[in-house]
Amino acid sequence: MSTKSAAGASVHPLPLFTRWKMAIDGCNVPQIELADGVTRWLVISRSCVFSMSLTSGLLGLMIAAEQAARGLGTVNWGLGFLAVLGVVIAHASNNIINDYMDVRQGVDTEDYPRAQYSPHPLLGGLTTARGLLTAAVLLNAIDLAIMLFLYTQRGLPVLVFAVAGFLLSLFYTNFLKRAGLGELTALIVWGPLMIGGTAFVALGTPLTPAVWALTLPYGLIVASVLVGKHIDKIEADKKVGVRSVPVLLGEERARTLNKVTFVLFYILIVALIFLGYTGFGVLLTFFAIGRLRTTWKMYSEPRPKKAPEGWTVWPLWYVGWAMHFNRQAGEFFTIGLLLNIVVPYLLQLVG
Repeated sequence: MSTKSAAGASVHPLPLFTRWKMAIDGCNVPQIELADGVTRWLVISRSCVFSMSLTSGLLGLMIAAEQAARGLGTVNWGLGFLAVLGVVIAHASNNIINDYMDVRQGVDTEDYPRAQYSPHPLLGGLTTARGLLTAAVLLNAIDLAIMLFLYTQRGLPVLVFAVAGFLLSLFYTNFLKRAGLGELTALIVWGPLMIGGTAFVALGTPLTPAVWALTLPYGLIVASVLVGKHIDKIEADKKVGVRSVPVLLGEERARTLNKVTFVLFYILIVALIFLGYTGFGVLLTFFAIGRLRTTWKMYSEPRPKKAPEGWTVWPLWYVGWAMHFNRQAGEFFTIGLLLNIVVPYLLQLVG
């Protein structure tokens, strides 16, 4: 229930930071109409999935640092963190543009899942079409400034990484997701483009085969999140002509595909160590096996008839469990790369 201020105006019953945390954790806040502007825009921009872009950026930075520790360059941390900021802003802009375009093209409607698991910026009355476009322009202007500055520091490859990511994001809504290529696009954008691009900016040298290979495991499990989301939307997507991979394969085969993706993540991790592309620290990702076991169980069963208590993104289901694994696996991957840098340095000091 809402409460009343001394002046009689309705105020949100939840504390400010609680609202922000709820928006970041689950893309939803009760009584959003009473929330502050920051909370509204955290919901509008779908900040609950920013962790994927943040992880991709940080992985790129850690990969660059590991390469530098092996004598393959010097890390510019300032430029690296600026690139991380750039990829997160790009993700926010992409989410906003997707919502705007999907409404214009008749994909997002009141009964489409996008408007049910979280208040839709336009259909839910959180902002206007003009407000959404203004936000997209502002975010893209910030990213453009970051891109141009990094270009002055690192040269033409910065433009290649940034423009490729922008074009794939732009064509995702209009063409790629309708042609069964959306999931592959996610792998490319959150893997080679975001991780590889950040690594290049941090190092400033051409990327080696080792770096390109290291971009693949996390890109793969970001793609699994999109597969999970499209499994949840199979019937709705069929009606609006979106031919996602789950629409093409059917639900059961798509669930199996994601199981294969989770296993392939670990096969790639082990292969990268075996090839000498990275150190043993990334085996820390195996601590996410507990979450994978839970996710695997959920992918082996039909979706429940109604949302369990505390589930914030209903009617989405499988995407939540793919994200459940993605977040922890990505965190351990990042920490594992950090261990590959710090442990040899500490041993050298001791020795």
